[in-house]
This record gives sequence, C-alpha cells and structure tokens, in this order.
Amino acid sequence: MSGYFPARGEWARVAPADAGMSGEALAAAAQYAQQHDSQWPYSLYLPDGRYIGNAYVGDKPPHDQPIGIVRPRGGPAGLVVRAGRVVAQWGDVSRADTTYSAAKSYVALVAGLAYDDGLIRSLDDRVSGYALDDGFSSDHNTAITWRHLLQQTSEWQGAVWGKPDSVDHNRQVGAHETDHSRKGVTRELEPPGTRWEYNDVRVNRLALCLTQLFRRSLADVLRERIMEPIGASTNWEWRGYDNARVRFGELEVESVSGGGHWGAGLFISTEDHARVGLLVARGGEWQGRRLISDGYLDELTRPCAANPQYGFMWWLNTGRGLFPSVPEDGVFALGGGQHIVWVAPSLDLVAVTRWVDKPHCDALLGRIASAFA
Repeated sequence: MSGYFPARGEWARVAPADAGMSGEALAAAAQYAQQHDSQWPYSLYLPDGRYIGNAYVGDKPPHDQPIGIVRPRGGPAGLVVRAGRVVAQWGDVSRADTTYSAAKSYVALVAGLAYDDGLIRSLDDRVSGYALDDGFSSDHNTAITWRHLLQQTSEWQGAVWGKPDSVDHNRQVGAHETDHSRKGVTRELEPPGTRWEYNDVRVNRLALCLTQLFRRSLADVLRERIMEPIGASTNWEWRGYDNARVRFGELEVESVSGGGHWGAGLFISTEDHARVGLLVARGGEWQGRRLISDGYLDELTRPCAANPQYGFMWWLNTGRGLFPSVPEDGVFALGGGQHIVWVAPSLDLVAVTRWVDKPHCDALLGRIASAFA
C-alpha cells in the first residue's frame, strides 16, 4: 500500500489545514485530554496500598496483589496522525508507559505472525491438536480453537502462572464494569465459542501457547518481526509475571502477559503505539514490505458473533456501540486507565491517547473526529 511511512527516529509533521483538518478543533481536543487526566494514581497504588490494576477490577484475596513489575505512570499524552503524518500531539509521546489491556491487541498481532508462518495451520484448528502441553486435554478444553482464544470465547478452564480462570468469571467490562459484585464467583462453563468473557487468565494462556509455538519470547518475536521493521524505538518492553517462565530444553523463556492486571505487561510510548496503529491502518504493509497478511487482518477485524464490538482482541465500533461519536469502521486497542489506539480507515487517521478519564474518552475521540467537519 502506498503512502508516507515515518522513518526510524523521525516523523513528518503537517499543518492540520494541509491535511484537511481544523487546527482549532485539534487544539481543543488536546486541551480536553489534558484537562481530563485519569483518576488512577500516578504511583498506581491507592492510598490504602492496593494496586490499582487489582482494585479497579474488584479482585479478591488471594489474587488481589501484583506478581509482576509495576512502574509509576506518566501524564496524559496523545498523537494524531493523518495520512501517515502527525497533525497534533500533547504530553510526553516518547515516554514508555504501561498500557494495560492494549497489550492484548499485540498478542493478537503476534498470533497473526504464527498464522502467517504456518505455525497455526487454521484458526479453526483445535489447540489440543498441537500437543503443546496438557492444558487442552480435558473433555471441555479439547474443543477450544485458536479462534475461540483470540475472540475471548474459549471458556478455557485451568490455571496459568498461579491464577485460575475463575478469578475473572463474571467480570464486567464496558458500561457495566463498575459492578464487580460477582467477579470471581465460579460459574458453570458453557461450550467453547458460545460465551464472550473478558478473562486475563485465558489471554495469558494464549500468550503461553504462542510462546510454545515460536519457542521464543513473544517480546523477541514482536521486536524482530514488527517493531524493528516499522522503525519503533528501543525503549519499549513486554514483560511477564515474576513466575512466568517456560523451558525448552536448556533454554528458559519469559512468557509475557496480555495486560497489567497483576503487573508486568507492555510498556510502550505513544509514538510506538501510533506506528503499530499505522501498520494496521495500512493493511499490514510497511514501505512495500508485508509484515502481517491482509487475510489475517480481515479475520482480526471481523465482529465476533458473541460480541459484535470485539474481533481478535481488538475492539470494534460495530453499530457505533463502543464510541458513538466516531465512525463505525473504527478499530481500537484499549487499556484501562485509559489507553486508546484508534485506527479509523474512513478518515485515514490513527489517534493514540494515554491516561484519559474513562467517562471522557468518547467525547475526546469525538472532538478529534470533529476536526474533519
């Protein structure tokens, strides 16, 4: 796909008017973002000592403590990219910051590499057929496919790194996520593929499966196959929990986490997020080199039957049900706190926002979209 691609260490700027956008509207959006900082403490620990990643989702003992690295956060930051060029920015866009569940979207991209390499022969293959370990050998788990794991409809049962899948049973996200009264209450499992549930343990199970396929850390795979080719910085990190290690003979490999729920996860700058967003916007190509197949990205952005606002761990705006103020074709990596990577194909736009108070996210994105009016 043709178009401008930023070189390593560089990113062309263009006046908003020259990109068909209103500079005044973008300035207002930047101001709005900075005026609505996240309510999460900068230390990421509440005054009573609880880690916000556990407190936010209502974790209960003994699973209410981080088991991976936690670093203080930065302030609001953002970058707006039109036709590949920067038209607006605010805050420290080069700071590598935790991004919580936006890391899940990176798990999905690495899964695409495994698919393109033939390590995953079909997305509808049963994972049990790959004989990775005994985690898919039970009567219930044996029917789980790669698609189920990627869409969060697997209903996988088991434990990963000391966390049972039941810790995220009945977890609420979106409009209902303030009600954590039933989170962690064990429920009867449903057939794989029939129920959508946001479950970090199952995401980490997928990350472990992919690590077993590559026999390498997913951080190394991401660096070699995506981040280096797109000219990303070298200050991002993708970490696993303190106990998340897997051995391949004499080789010990860290298995990364798909978020910062219990600490660890992806630490990345706003600029690097935007480069990844631009890769997705350009259909998986970068300067004439295909990094991810367009066929896989088509699958990634197809609405899940059990949740039309979800694809392969990227959020969708089907029916404008996620963010009413922006076009329906939007694709999003989202993380608590809030972190948003917004890819808007119809606008030829990529926007990244960090640390915005959640009730104000739709209004912020709407202000960016209004710059086209």
